[in-house]
Amino acid sequence: MASTPGGNRRTRVHVVSDVHGNTRDLARAGEGADALICLGDLVLFLDYADHSRGIFPDLFGTENADRIVELRTARRFEEAREFQRRLWTDIGMDKAAAIEMAVRKQYAELFAAFPTPTYATYGNVDVPPLWQEYAGPGLTVLDGQRVEIGGRTFGFVGGGLRTPMRTPYEIDDEEYAAKIEAVGEVDVLCTHIPPEVPELVYDTVARRFERGSRALLDAIRRTRPRYSLFGHVHQPLVRRMRIGATECVNVGHFASSGQPWRLEW
Repeated sequence: MASTPGGNRRTRVHVVSDVHGNTRDLARAGEGADALICLGDLVLFLDYADHSRGIFPDLFGTENADRIVELRTARRFEEAREFQRRLWTDIGMDKAAAIEMAVRKQYAELFAAFPTPTYATYGNVDVPPLWQEYAGPGLTVLDGQRVEIGGRTFGFVGGGLRTPMRTPYEIDDEEYAAKIEAVGEVDVLCTHIPPEVPELVYDTVARRFERGSRALLDAIRRTRPRYSLFGHVHQPLVRRMRIGATECVNVGHFASSGQPWRLEW
């Protein structure tokens, strides 16, 4: 903990989200902090800014990555799925096995980079069953659970809601709402996705509304945490806004910025 001139001890927490394979900066993200919080999306399937990076171009090449981004950006999701089916057929590989092998390789590097202590929850592109295999003793995984850091209570809810993208950890609205309810009243509410507010869920580069949570928005209004922290939307229309007594903050796209968001009290 940091010291103040009067001798009081202060707590400093760094928060990251949407790491998407940025192992180098993740290893430094906790420097000067008492704890690191990670709000998920460790895996990099496809970098929409650089189509040569990620599991998809590693398997199928940049040209095919260009095409899949084009289809998804145009919201032609069924065409995108059919295009991917043809690619998997052409290479003759077992899809599930190939993806798991690639995810395991990324997880081995990413989890080794986490400082101690780290508190983390899942993003929508993460694979929760694999986390326990790679999480070391300095990392606490929370989903629908609470923890105390420096005298404040932090609640964690991971994953995303169902979308046409069909990413690995999307769940039903009811299941997500149950996890929000299980967390209850906290000082800081940490989630991967934002509350369902247009300014917070609109991605200005992808030019689409991502899915936010109505249950999360209702919980913010009802329980009035000091902060609601989240990621998921890489280039939001608004990164920070107040909802009643709560400061809602998109902590940033760590994969591109390499910088954590800082909270101190």
